[in-house]
Amino acid sequence: MSKPSIPQGTRDFSADVVRKRNYILSTIKNVFELYGFQPLETPAMENLNTLMGKYGEEGDRLIFKIINNGINDPKNIDKAKAGFEKVLEGKSSTDLTERALKYDLTIPFARYVAMNHAQLTFPFKRYQIQPVWRADRPQKGRYREFTQCDADVVGSTSLLNEVELANIYHEVFTRLGITNYELRINSRKILTALSELCGGADKLTDITIAIDKLDKIGIEKVKEELQQRNLNADQITIIEKYLNITGTNEEKLTKARSLFGNIETGAKGIAELEYVFHQAKNIKLQIDFTLARGLNYYTGIIFEAKAPAEVQIGSIGGGGRYDDLTSLFDVPGIPGVGISFGVDRIYDVMEELKLFPENLQVSTKALFFNMGETESLFAFGIMQQLRSKGIACELYHEFTKIGKQFTYAEKKNIPYAIIIGSKEMEEKNCMVKTLATGEQKVFAIDQLHEAIMNK
Repeated sequence: MSKPSIPQGTRDFSADVVRKRNYILSTIKNVFELYGFQPLETPAMENLNTLMGKYGEEGDRLIFKIINNGINDPKNIDKAKAGFEKVLEGKSSTDLTERALKYDLTIPFARYVAMNHAQLTFPFKRYQIQPVWRADRPQKGRYREFTQCDADVVGSTSLLNEVELANIYHEVFTRLGITNYELRINSRKILTALSELCGGADKLTDITIAIDKLDKIGIEKVKEELQQRNLNADQITIIEKYLNITGTNEEKLTKARSLFGNIETGAKGIAELEYVFHQAKNIKLQIDFTLARGLNYYTGIIFEAKAPAEVQIGSIGGGGRYDDLTSLFDVPGIPGVGISFGVDRIYDVMEELKLFPENLQVSTKALFFNMGETESLFAFGIMQQLRSKGIACELYHEFTKIGKQFTYAEKKNIPYAIIIGSKEMEEKNCMVKTLATGEQKVFAIDQLHEAIMNK
């Protein structure tokens, strides 16, 4: 019999990990709601045709497809074999699969808006916190199942939305103590202008996919990939000149203006960057022309949040504007912009930098010792009174040695032990021991609530 295991790239979460994750999630959720976003959930699976073709060729390869029900039915075996052969050839076959696990939250959100736009009040601001799945190669900070936290605004072209989203990043990371994060910003309009400068907007996808790998593979490998994507030497020289733009934010904008100032799309992109940069003065925004975000649906400002350099984890969030996303579902004319937080990577950053509050692991506030059947029944009544007042407590499950009960409390990080024996029952008081210091005090039972709350 084989040992129990879980799929590669997935994880179990113990109580201490769940509490830390919940701390991150509740922080993000509270900030989202502070800015007027409302919650939404969509199914774990989507129809395959909802997802395919929306993430670029590399993204499509990472979509987890779900095999159709009844595939083992003898009547369906020949169809399934034929469908499998088509999938191996890179073609989708409905004989084999019609559904897939969602790759991100943005496309399912666009599908939701397209289906419900007649009932929504625009601008529609929603946040979504759910798991997503990618058939990626597992490594540090990269999993096959992970949680995304998204905030999106649809039905508005105002750049104030981008300013608010930048402020949300800043507020969340500040609350979590990740003060040395980097928030990078660029515009897909500038990348579109770059492709026009290189001979045509049809080259945009090839250019952005290659540029998006710059941090991982370096400039020489990017140039090799551009060559493989049929860009000539002159075009690659223009792209390299663009990627080598450096300096302060103002200097970068000046250099970009000299490169793209005569191209209408580029001028618009530069103006949008200037607006967001100047309106979000309190945030350490960094204009980064190498930022591409290789997803096809972005059309304007794009963001990427980077972890502090000392943890070497990379991106912990990203997003941008997608002014025509719902047209993928035959509902044109609904602009949108959104950002996403990478919870799993944020967790790794906070764990490495020791940013989690120490009291997160305290759930039970007090343990009532089991001093016998009569005493435990009496203690149970007192415990229920404390619970009704919001104090988390528990009764040790059996009458046993005091030392064993103390060990249980210490292992569970329970701060207070409450002992009620026959003498205490008669005198209507109890012994409260603070486990961290060893201090012991006697309190009247009717004062126990105040005593624990004030400690």
